[in-house]
Amino acid sequence: MLSLNKVAKRFGGVNAVNKCTFNVEEGTITSLIGPNGAGKTTVFNIISGLTKPDAGTIKLNGKEIAGLPAYKIAQSGISRTFQLTKVFRNMSIKDNLLMAKEASEKEMEDVLKSVYLHKPIDTTASELSYGQQRLLEIARALLMEHSLLMLDEPTAGVNPRIRQELKIILKKLRKEGKTVLLIEHDMDFVMDISDKVIVLAEGRVLREGKPKEIMKDKKVLEAYLGK
Repeated sequence: MLSLNKVAKRFGGVNAVNKCTFNVEEGTITSLIGPNGAGKTTVFNIISGLTKPDAGTIKLNGKEIAGLPAYKIAQSGISRTFQLTKVFRNMSIKDNLLMAKEASEKEMEDVLKSVYLHKPIDTTASELSYGQQRLLEIARALLMEHSLLMLDEPTAGVNPRIRQELKIILKKLRKEGKTVLLIEHDMDFVMDISDKVIVLAEGRVLREGKPKEIMKDKKVLEAYLGK
């Protein structure tokens, strides 16, 4: 579904992304892991059009999207969340969701139910806990028409209950045939929900494979999992 080939991006003298190549298969959950500074969020920003690559190709469902404006990439079928939750705190849940698309109240209630956010849709986002705001952001991303859902550290700052709910949400999405690419630092979470894990180091793909393969890779264990 998504294919990156030799994608590169420099910031000054730093190779933030260095000939990065990987694929995301349809109907799977793929996780990007690696230390801070490995280039994970820059890769996300390049894919979603917030940062233009210096080189390389990115194809979504066979169509080149590298370098397109962010709104055109979104229209092509990519929906994402951010490392720092970006909800409109002074707006209601309903109005936050309407930023994604025109939807009926039933559609909105259904997507909120799917992410375990059981709050009236006229609730102001600022009244929600941080974890609930994270769920609202995911609900908004799900409501938007998309073929690929990208989540940047979905478990960051949330409590164990919401973390468990996020696992259930992602596994349900996979069961429905949806495609998810996520960045995550919680290795237990990654190994439990991923079909494939891609390890980035200095902007390059160090290793990729099934969770069990990554867990057994000595180089990955020493450099990124602290084992």
